[in-house]
Amino acid sequence: VQLVESGGKLVQAGCSLRLSCAGSGFTFSSYYMVWVRQAAGKGLEWVSTISGDASKTFYEPSVKDRFTISRDNAKNTMYLQMNSLKSEDTALYFCAHSRDWLQLIRNLDTYKYWGQGTQVTVSS
Repeated sequence: VQLVESGGKLVQAGCSLRLSCAGSGFTFSSYYMVWVRQAAGKGLEWVSTISGDASKTFYEPSVKDRFTISRDNAKNTMYLQMNSLKSEDTALYFCAHSRDWLQLIRNLDTYKYWGQGTQVTVSS
């Protein structure tokens, strides 16, 4: 399993970014995909989830209405469109895969396939 995140950069508050997560080594369309983030000095925080067929999406309340998760199974890639960015969105963003996303987010410290993450920095 390999997960490669990209798209993060330094932006001003109110701006938009689109993150990507490319997965390989597993049947991408068969798994829930999850975005999590980690701010400096803090633990991992769940952000959003999308089902394998993209029919179901879930969001952490603070990002709902600002972020949109999507995926392209033909490209084995997941996306996170981030609009109206706030300083509190500043974090290292990671993606993960699971057949049971609720179990995953309850046990993030046991996930074995983290990529390098992509840094999002929002200046106010």
